[in-house]
Amino acid sequence: MYSKKYVSELVRKNIKKYRLICGYSLQELADKAGYTHGYMRDLESLKVDKTPTLETLANIANALEIKMIQLFEE
Repeated sequence: MYSKKYVSELVRKNIKKYRLICGYSLQELADKAGYTHGYMRDLESLKVDKTPTLETLANIANALEIKMIQLFEE
Protein backbone atom coordinates (compact mmCIF):
# COMPACT_ATOMS: atom_id res chain seq x y z
CA MET A 1 0.00 0.00 0.00
CA TYR A 2 2.74 2.48 0.90
CA SER A 3 4.99 2.23 -2.10
CA LYS A 4 7.75 4.77 -2.70
CA LYS A 5 5.74 6.21 -5.60
CA TYR A 6 2.58 6.56 -3.50
CA VAL A 7 4.34 8.31 -0.60
CA SER A 8 6.31 10.56 -2.94
CA GLU A 9 3.18 11.68 -4.78
CA LEU A 10 1.29 12.20 -1.51
CA VAL A 11 4.05 14.40 -0.10
CA ARG A 12 4.37 16.36 -3.33
CA LYS A 13 0.61 17.00 -3.49
CA ASN A 14 0.67 18.17 0.12
CA ILE A 15 3.53 20.57 -0.56
CA LYS A 16 1.41 22.21 -3.25
CA LYS A 17 -1.70 22.17 -1.05
CA TYR A 18 0.02 23.92 1.84
CA ARG A 19 1.82 26.34 -0.48
CA LEU A 20 -1.53 27.44 -1.88
CA ILE A 21 -3.07 27.66 1.61
CA CYS A 22 -0.19 29.96 2.62
CA GLY A 23 -0.71 32.01 -0.54
CA TYR A 24 2.89 31.53 -1.68
CA SER A 25 4.00 31.44 -5.27
CA LEU A 26 6.47 28.75 -6.28
CA GLN A 27 9.22 31.38 -6.19
CA GLU A 28 8.26 32.56 -2.70
CA LEU A 29 8.33 29.03 -1.33
CA ALA A 30 11.60 28.30 -3.11
CA ASP A 31 13.16 31.41 -1.58
CA LYS A 32 11.88 30.62 1.92
CA ALA A 33 13.02 26.98 1.75
CA GLY A 34 16.35 27.73 0.07
CA TYR A 35 15.76 26.00 -3.27
CA THR A 36 15.44 27.13 -6.86
CA HIS A 37 12.16 27.85 -8.57
CA GLY A 38 12.89 25.05 -11.04
CA TYR A 39 13.43 22.49 -8.29
CA MET A 40 10.18 23.44 -6.55
CA ARG A 41 8.31 23.36 -9.87
CA ASP A 42 9.65 19.90 -10.64
CA LEU A 43 8.87 18.73 -7.12
CA GLU A 44 5.21 19.73 -7.43
CA SER A 45 4.89 18.34 -10.96
CA LEU A 46 3.83 14.70 -10.79
CA LYS A 47 5.15 14.29 -14.34
CA VAL A 48 8.74 14.63 -13.09
CA ASP A 49 10.12 11.79 -10.96
CA LYS A 50 11.45 13.57 -7.87
CA THR A 51 11.73 12.14 -4.37
CA PRO A 52 12.81 14.77 -1.86
CA THR A 53 15.10 13.89 1.04
CA LEU A 54 13.94 14.19 4.64
CA GLU A 55 16.18 17.24 5.00
CA THR A 56 14.45 18.86 2.02
CA LEU A 57 11.03 18.06 3.47
CA ALA A 58 12.06 19.57 6.81
CA ASN A 59 13.18 22.77 5.06
CA ILE A 60 9.93 22.97 3.11
CA ALA A 61 7.80 22.29 6.20
CA ASN A 62 9.68 25.03 8.07
CA ALA A 63 9.11 27.44 5.17
CA LEU A 64 5.40 26.57 5.18
CA GLU A 65 5.30 26.84 9.00
CA ILE A 66 3.74 23.40 9.35
CA LYS A 67 4.77 20.19 11.08
CA MET A 68 6.66 17.87 8.77
CA ILE A 69 4.17 15.06 9.48
CA GLN A 70 1.48 17.13 7.74
CA LEU A 71 3.24 16.48 4.45
CA PHE A 72 2.50 12.76 4.88
CA GLU A 73 -1.21 13.05 5.73
CA GLU A 74 -3.69 11.43 3.38
